[in-house]
Parts: sequence; C-alpha cells; structure tokens
Amino acid sequence: MEEKKTRKKRKLGSYPFASVVFSITLALLVLGLFGWLLLHSSRLGTRIQENIEVQVYLNKNISQSDITKIRTAIASKPYTLLKEQTPQITLITKEEAAQQFVEATGEDFKDFLGDNPLRDLFAVKIKGDYQALDSLNQIKAEIEGFRGVFEVEYEESLIESINENLTKIGFILLGIAIFALLVVIILINNTIKLALFSQRFLIRSMQLVGATSSFIQRPFLYRSMMYGFFAGVLACGIIYGFTMYMNNIIEGLEELQDINGFIMLFALILIMGILVGYLSSLRAIKKYLKMSLDELY
Repeated sequence: MEEKKTRKKRKLGSYPFASVVFSITLALLVLGLFGWLLLHSSRLGTRIQENIEVQVYLNKNISQSDITKIRTAIASKPYTLLKEQTPQITLITKEEAAQQFVEATGEDFKDFLGDNPLRDLFAVKIKGDYQALDSLNQIKAEIEGFRGVFEVEYEESLIESINENLTKIGFILLGIAIFALLVVIILINNTIKLALFSQRFLIRSMQLVGATSSFIQRPFLYRSMMYGFFAGVLACGIIYGFTMYMNNIIEGLEELQDINGFIMLFALILIMGILVGYLSSLRAIKKYLKMSLDELY
C-alpha cells in the first residue's frame, strides 16, 4: 500500500513560536541585565553622595536653646537629607569629639593643654541633588549666617573627585546603553526577518488571489506583537529570579534596589519586545510584498 505523504498546511502569519520567542528573549535579556546594572550603579552613586557630611561648628558656650534652634533651621531646609522623614543631622559634642580623637590617635591632648579646644558640631547629610560645589558653597554661606554658627566645612576635594568620577561613569554607562539598545533592535529585527523568510511565497500567493496588503500584514503583526510580549515576560521573570539570587549572595544589595525603578525597567522590556517585534515584522512584510517573483527565489 502506497503511503501518502501529508504536509502540514501553513497558516498565514504563523512561524516557529519557540525559536522566535527564545531569540527575542535573549535579546531583551541583554537590555534587561544592563538596565539592572544601571539601576544599581545609579543608586550606589546616590548612596555615596548622601554619605558625605557637612560639618557645622558651633560657637563655644552656646546655649542649649540656640543649639535646638540651629538644628530645627537646618532640618527645615530642602537640601537636608531625609530618611523615613527624619532629617539626617547628628550632634557631636566637644566631649564626644575628644573621645573619638583619643580612640583614633591613642593620645589625650587634654593632658598637656589642660582644656578641650574642640567645639560642638552638627554632622549634616546633604541630598544628592545639592552635591555640586556651587550648591554646597551656597549652603555653607547660608548656614554660616545662622546665629551661633562658627564655621561650616566639607571635604571639597573629595566631593569634587566623587562628582567627576560619577559623571565619567554616567557617560560610559550611557554609551553602553545606546550600544545595548542597538544590539537588541538588530537581533530582534533579524530574528523576525528570518522567521518571515519561510512565509514569503505564502505572502505572494495571498497577493495573487487579491488579498490587500493590510489583510496580509495583520496576522503577522499581531503574532509578532504577541511573541514580543511573551518574550518580554520571560525576560522579566529571568531578571527577577536573578535579582532574588543575587540578593541572597550579596549582603546589602537589596538596599540599593528601588521598586519603582524595577517597574520602569520591566515596562521598558515589555514595550521594547512588542514595539520592535511589530516594526520589524512590518518592515520585513513590506519588503516581501514589493519583491518580484525572481527576487523571492
């Protein structure tokens, strides 16, 4: 008995699900992992800046009420860092400062001076938005105008060095981000183009029977958007699992994470998957619609 060979009928707009979704997922994963690195490096830079302190030295023999007034005035300023709605201002008395000096050097200067020449001071943490030297100079001038304040100091060279390094790192990361985005677009575009290559004769057949361009394009565009969405969900799931794993092995990493940042990253991945899939399919289909029969072969 002669065996009949059956061939699965191709459906307009259908192309391999697993291979296309897998390829798009890998491309989106490149973008997602870089975004993950960018989020953490940005938060780390902010943390470094916010740990820098401005030291506000007070007049000697200042009253407790004046100390409270100065603290309240500084706490009300927009440049003072807040954590859980608490101004990051620490009062270090001259006795505490002397004790810290003895612990650090092993020498007690009061033995030969007979007195404590140090002053009470406030250690004030400043928001990252006010870390530019011009802003810090304005802050210094303002606080020095408060009654009871002797002097305001900060490590100008250290802050300048940190700002310069953060700026350099920012430009480098921006360049890598643009490169990663181009790689993702090229990879997804080539994946969709190769997937549609096998359907080029079916597209021509639909043209020959009178199907309009929009009718031919519709199923391809819908399917490419759906594949892009599935790939985006997979990429987001992998990044989420990677984040949980890294949190378990790197102490303190979770403190650098911001839920809003991750929401924006996952939304970007999903939008990129859908949008690039749609545009790549549209470009490839229009190309095959314009080809002659000889070019298709």
